[in-house]
Order: sequence, then C-alpha cells, then structure tokens
Amino acid sequence: MFHSQMPTFSDGKLPVFVFPTALIFYSNDQSSHKQVLTIYNPYEISLRFKVLCTSPKKYSVVESEGTIKPKCCVDIVVRHNEVNRSHEGFQDKFRIQVSESGHKKVLGNKDITSVLYPSKEKSQQKDDRFESLASSQRSTPEPRQDYDHKHAKEISSINSGPSLLIIIAAVICICALTLPTLGEGEPNTRLPSYLVLTVNQKLIAAYVLG
Repeated sequence: MFHSQMPTFSDGKLPVFVFPTALIFYSNDQSSHKQVLTIYNPYEISLRFKVLCTSPKKYSVVESEGTIKPKCCVDIVVRHNEVNRSHEGFQDKFRIQVSESGHKKVLGNKDITSVLYPSKEKSQQKDDRFESLASSQRSTPEPRQDYDHKHAKEISSINSGPSLLIIIAAVICICALTLPTLGEGEPNTRLPSYLVLTVNQKLIAAYVLG
C-alpha cells in the first residue's frame, strides 16, 4: 500500500514525526540534562533512522542509528555533556534522517532545536512588542453615515424571525408528510395521482423540516 506511494517522496520530503519538537535544558536542574526524543513510524514499511547534530561534542545520544518497525516508535535518550554558562542561550539543532530499511537514500528529515538556559525562570521569552503604524497623509477616510442605517436594517431583518419563504416551505413540507404514500396498498382517497408521494419524496420533506 505504502510502496506504491514511495516515488512521491523520492525528493526527500517524507514527513518525519518526532516528539518533542524542541529540547530545553536548564543549567540549575540536573534532571533536565537528559531528554528523550520519540521517533514515530506510521508507515507500512520499516524505516532506518540516523541522528545528526550541529554540535556533536556537546551531546551524547544513545542509539543514534537504528530501525523502526512499521506502526511503531523508538525512544532516543539525548544527554547534554557540557552544561556550563558559556553555552547558555545558544541554539543547536538535531536532524533526524530516515530512509527505507535496506536502502541508503534519505526519504525525509526533521530538525529539532536544542537550547540550554540558566533556569526555567530565565527561559521565558518576552512577549512581542506591538506598536502603532504611521498613517498615510494622502487621504483620510470619511465616516459613512449611511453605513450604520443600512446594516442596522439588515440586522433587524435577521433578528425579526424566519422569513416568509421559510414559513411557506415549512408548510408545504408538513402538508407533503400528511399525504398518502405510494405503495401502501390502495389509498382510500380520491386525490390525484401526483398527490400520492413516494417514500423518498417524504424523506426529503422531513429532511427539509430538520
């Protein structure tokens, strides 16, 4: 099933699913110096993965290469080996490459950021600061007096209740449901044949009524 789709991802754009999408380490919290990355394989084939890093000397990874069976996942333990103030605030990246098991061609990859902070309190990013824009001096839009009156009428017409067309449609549907049904024996009525409805016609009328 998946094999027929493989040529679509020959350009290395196979989606790779990894959690979490970022690794956060804290200098003052030793328990955070070891993180776990989970790589998922939702596909019908076995995947071969490989973990790369922009700063390989700062980290150690347990099982940086391996195989993930179809519909399974693996946990990778990442340890920060150089927790010191000189490395705080710098962003590193891990890249998870995947390929079909038994093949070398890379089908896709996923980048995971990694940052070391002094503490959780100092890792909080500041809120974006928004400022007003300078307005153009060429023209100033004038308020439209008819806008409020026009839309007030539209709003009042909406809030005034169901329209006449809706009421007429509802009455027609109710009448249709009370008419004889075709196929229920010989109808005891002298109504014309076009007023004897089929089951499907009555279902449509009931659907319209909601």
